[in-house]
Amino acid sequence: MGLWDQLTSGQARTSLHHWDGSRYTATPWPEVARDAERMTAGLRAAGVAAGTRVATLLTNTPAVARGVLATWLAGGSVASLPLPARGMSAPEYATQLRTLCDQLHPEALFLDETVLGLLPEDLRESFRARSWQSVAGSGGVEPSPPGDDELAFVQYSSGSTSVPKGSMLTPRAIASQMAIIHEFVPLESTSSMLSWLPFSHDMGFFGCLLAPWTAGMDLFVSSPERFGLSPGSWLRDLVDTRAGVTVCTNTALALGARMAGARGLTGQLGLHAIIVGAERIEWDTLRRTMDALGPYGLRPSTLRPAYGMAEATLAVTCSPKFEAPRYLAVDGFALADGAVVEAEEDDPAATRLVSSGPPAAPSIRLGGLTADAATEIRVSSPSLATGYYGDEARTAQRFVGGELHTGDLGFVRDGYLYPVGRTDDVLSVGGRKVYAREIESAVDDLDGVRRGCSALVDTHDGGRQSLTLVVELANARADAGELARQAAVLAMSKAAVALDRCVFLGKGAVPKTPSGKIQRYRCRLMLSTGGFQPVQTVDLAAV
Repeated sequence: MGLWDQLTSGQARTSLHHWDGSRYTATPWPEVARDAERMTAGLRAAGVAAGTRVATLLTNTPAVARGVLATWLAGGSVASLPLPARGMSAPEYATQLRTLCDQLHPEALFLDETVLGLLPEDLRESFRARSWQSVAGSGGVEPSPPGDDELAFVQYSSGSTSVPKGSMLTPRAIASQMAIIHEFVPLESTSSMLSWLPFSHDMGFFGCLLAPWTAGMDLFVSSPERFGLSPGSWLRDLVDTRAGVTVCTNTALALGARMAGARGLTGQLGLHAIIVGAERIEWDTLRRTMDALGPYGLRPSTLRPAYGMAEATLAVTCSPKFEAPRYLAVDGFALADGAVVEAEEDDPAATRLVSSGPPAAPSIRLGGLTADAATEIRVSSPSLATGYYGDEARTAQRFVGGELHTGDLGFVRDGYLYPVGRTDDVLSVGGRKVYAREIESAVDDLDGVRRGCSALVDTHDGGRQSLTLVVELANARADAGELARQAAVLAMSKAAVALDRCVFLGKGAVPKTPSGKIQRYRCRLMLSTGGFQPVQTVDLAAV
């Protein structure tokens, strides 16, 4: 069955369940499809036809699900613009949207009526921004979705390492990814999924909307805003719905485990898979999750670390079902030089690297990797993008000979991938390499620091390099001076480098993507331009 048939047929006994602010309301999948078909006349009147592009902000609402399918049925392709990143000012976000829309030249800009106000007035006028709701019930036209190898979707990155880039995906690539996800999770109509991840992110859209939709599963959709205000709502919903599958980041899992450990749950979990991805996965997070959620029915094999990216539509590797996650303790100093050397677990310089499993399908290949060195991960997959929209230079650099050069570093042991980090996470300090995430993850465990809210940044002033740790304080009473001293000790023990200063910030100040990744390049920019408003700055040279 083709992608369009999977999306428009559906099963009447399974539904899209949307959190409306007080409860989940259900709409059967066939009704979602019929509503989409009845939007196509309005889209056609707005100029959407074969070869046109519709720009959008994908928020977690049923109107968005209907609107994306309606755009495809009307012949257009969908371009998912990034939502505002954490810490991004309104003028900065407006500039980003203008840049992307000037590149896309969309025929129309549609979004949920609740977020129309996010757009500056000049953008609303220039691109005739309208709500999906404005074309609901406008009537249908003869379906003419993009062909198998035509452009169907432009997935803009969340901008964790650079200006957002748009991966161009075809129906063939998307359908291939759906088949991959259905098989390795697996996704079946007898189970259900619950997610709060943003649809604007590749894991949220393809993994948590299209995958359960095409599998005919019940899908419970909350929102990243609700999770951010109340991380415990995710676990409460998992208990109440008895969902079998959920997806999250390492940071979200750590928050959920901490809350469950402190407050407990009201009932047992029905999960058979928690897919963990989108950022580096820490072994301590998995261990603490088992300690907190094991009494409520969580098994080690339920935790499924995975690795993927928008350029591959989504999944590349995933830990097998019925198997507990694997990890390897390695020497952090050797790893900084690219060598993988096993170490004793109690060695202060040791770091535990979690495996993201083998390739998620036999058709996926990992290239350029060995067992004893951390090198760039290269991926070939039937779900690869065809390149970056409007960026031939970057396409030629990253898509070479049928392989994607990911910019991520890793190694393979016994057929299992161990991601180490992004090249952007590797800083050159005094002629040697330092993995920023090694220090950041250690700092995360300090009392008084907000987990997942620290960034190590190198800056240059007058030719002199300095290392700055940007940290969000967990509370105003935290002793910044003592935290800075502890962070300096961790940096020396983990990577043999000296921190020059610690910049302590209030809650929500460290730039992050909507999916929760630290935006290191924006941290660097804000440090150099005075964009932060520190609670306190500690000069470690004076400590």
